[in-house]
Amino acid sequence: MSRQNVMEGVAWVCGDCTDTYKILPQDYWMGGDNASRLDPDELGSHAMEGIDASFANAARAGKYQFIVAGKNFGGGGKSIEHPIIAIKGAFIKVVLAESVSRYFFRNAINNGLPILTLDGISRKIKTGDELEINLDTGEIHNQSTGEDFKAQPVPSFVQEILAKGGYINYTKERLAKHV
Repeated sequence: MSRQNVMEGVAWVCGDCTDTYKILPQDYWMGGDNASRLDPDELGSHAMEGIDASFANAARAGKYQFIVAGKNFGGGGKSIEHPIIAIKGAFIKVVLAESVSRYFFRNAINNGLPILTLDGISRKIKTGDELEINLDTGEIHNQSTGEDFKAQPVPSFVQEILAKGGYINYTKERLAKHV
């Protein structure tokens, strides 16, 4: 087990049906020039603004490292990478959710953001709880309550993509090995 795949931090909890527009309001991925539309620093300063305008500043100041969500996180919106870049730009390490839209999940992996799913997790963790998450095993330990949970672990091939920071870097490295 790699220690880099064990992460500790504080949870911030949101509810069900947190769509891409709540994660990052449309104004931030439609306006500006092409460079600013994908700038993690710019987008990160607006992460989760559709739910809590204070979240991004708190997360970027180190208050939160994990988002814990209910059902259908990232669903009901557009299949774009801007919300994922915003979450990463807010320095979030992992998203735990009861369920995640398939396109959001794939965009997250492609952009190097780990997501674990576990039914009922948003009712078992509270904002401010300190967690330890093991991506290799899917084990989640709530250090605040002493409770343990088990999500599906991140498959090794997905961990390889995440370790490279996303699919583009992963592909570039693999292609360079074959040239």
